[in-house]
Amino acid sequence: MDIAEVLTLADELIFAKTGKHLDYVQEAILRGTLQDTTYTQIAQEVYSSPSHVRNVGSQLWKILSKELGKNITKANFRTVLEQEKIYNYQLAIVGDNIKLGENVTVNNNFNVCREKVRSPKTPQNHQSTAKQPRIDLGDAPEISTFFDRTSELTTLKQWILENRTRLISILGLSGSGKSAIALQLIQHIQYEFDCIIWRSLRDAPPLQTLQTDLIKFLSQQQETNPPNPPLSRGGEEIKPPSPRGGEEIKPPSPRRGEDIQPPSPPLSKGGLGGVINYLRSHRCLIILDDVQTIFSSGQLAGNYQPGYENYGTFFKQIAESCHNSCLVLLSWEKPREIAALEGEHKNCQTLQLNGLGEPAREIFIEKGLAESEKWSQLIELYKGNPLWLNTVAAAIKDLFSGKVSEFLSYDSLVLGDLEYLLHQHFQRLSDTEKQVMYWLANEIKEVEISKKPALLELSPSEFLKAVESLRRRSLIEKVQKGDRTLFTLQPAIAEYIKTHIL
Repeated sequence: MDIAEVLTLADELIFAKTGKHLDYVQEAILRGTLQDTTYTQIAQEVYSSPSHVRNVGSQLWKILSKELGKNITKANFRTVLEQEKIYNYQLAIVGDNIKLGENVTVNNNFNVCREKVRSPKTPQNHQSTAKQPRIDLGDAPEISTFFDRTSELTTLKQWILENRTRLISILGLSGSGKSAIALQLIQHIQYEFDCIIWRSLRDAPPLQTLQTDLIKFLSQQQETNPPNPPLSRGGEEIKPPSPRGGEEIKPPSPRRGEDIQPPSPPLSKGGLGGVINYLRSHRCLIILDDVQTIFSSGQLAGNYQPGYENYGTFFKQIAESCHNSCLVLLSWEKPREIAALEGEHKNCQTLQLNGLGEPAREIFIEKGLAESEKWSQLIELYKGNPLWLNTVAAAIKDLFSGKVSEFLSYDSLVLGDLEYLLHQHFQRLSDTEKQVMYWLANEIKEVEISKKPALLELSPSEFLKAVESLRRRSLIEKVQKGDRTLFTLQPAIAEYIKTHIL
C-alpha cells in the first residue's frame, strides 16, 4: 500500500469537507495507523498528549466516514482501503463537492479519478532539492509526556510563520511546560528553517561563549547536508516524523519568493555582528532555555548579573535588525529590553504560558488516582502546573493510595516537595517584592492596586514597580472582573509564603 497515495487522498477529502489541508497531527495519525502504531506512540512522535491525538483521530475518522460512505475507525481503516482498493486513485474536488473527473473508475460507490487532481496550495514539486533542515537539540530536555497546547501553538506558529516575529519570549513558572511547547513547536515548523539550535543558559555562559557556539553551528550550514540527516540531541539520533508524501522524509519545495541563499560568511566573522550575518544569510531558529540564570537575584525582574548586560544588547539587536530568523527565549522572568520592545515593534512578542485545564487529567490517569470527580479541584488548587500536579499526584498515590479526598481533607494546602521548587523562585525576589507578596498572601480576596496599601512601607512608585516586576516573574495573577483589574496569588504560592516567610 502506497502511504503517499493514501495521505494525498485523505488530504483531498479533508480539504473538500473543511477547506483546510491535513495538519501535522492528522498526517501522523494516518501514517501511524497504516503502520500499526498506537495513539501513544503517535503522540510521542508529534510531541502531544495521547488524549489530544485520540480526539483529533476521532474527528478525522468521522469526516472520512461521511465522505467515503463507510464507517471508518482506526481499527478498520487499513482494511477498508485494501478491500475497496481506492488508495491508488485521486478524488476530483470541485469547491466543496466531490465530482467525477476524466478517466473515472467507480469502486463500490467510491467515485475516484486516476488523474492526480490537487487541491489549492498543494505543493507541485514536494520532492524538490530543497535542503533538509539541520537541527541540534543538544541542550533540549528529554520530555516523555506532552499535553494539548493547541491554542498556544497556533499563536506561536502565526507569530513565526505569518508575522515573521524575530524575538519571542515564552514565560512561566518552573514546570509550566515552556520546554515542552518549544519542542512541540519545532516539530510543527522545522521545515520552514534552514537550521535550528537549542541551547540552555543554565550555567550562565558569557555572551561571547554563546555567540562562538552559535556561529560554530551556523557556519556549517554552507556544507552540503547528507540525505535525511538525523536530528541530534547530544550523541543520540532522533528520527523526525515524515511529512505528507510517504514514509521517506523529503524536504518541501523552496518557499515562494525565496531567492537562492548566498554563501555563509566566514567563521572568523565573530561576535554579535557575526551572528546577525548568519541570521540574514539563512533562516535560523534559535531557542535559548533557562534565560533567568543571567539575571540577578535580589533585584527587580530582568536586571542582568554584572558582566551579562551585553545580553540585553544582543536581544535588542535580534529584534531590531533586518533578517528572516527567530530567537525564542524560555524564562521565568521577562528581560527588561523585551518589555520596552513589545510596545515599539511587532517583531517582539511574549507568550505567557499558563497552567493546563482539563488536559491535566492525563497526569492523574497515568498516576492511577481514584475519585476522578475530585480531579478538577486539584487542577484549580495547583493552577494546572504540570510539574506541580505530577509532584502532588505522586504524593497522593504514595501516602493515600490514590484517594484524592483524603489528601484534600487537610485544612491547609499541602505543598510537600513543591516547597523546594517555590523556594527557587522566592530566593530571587527583591525586598520590595517580598513585602508586596506578604501583603497579597494575607488578603482573602483579589485586590485592586489603584492605591498603595497603607501598611506597606513603600512609596507609590516602589509599590507599582514591585507589582510590575512580580507580574514579569509570573508570581501574581491578574483577574479582570467587569471594568475592574484585580490581583491575587495562586493558592500554592500563598501557602508557601504563610508557611515559610511570614
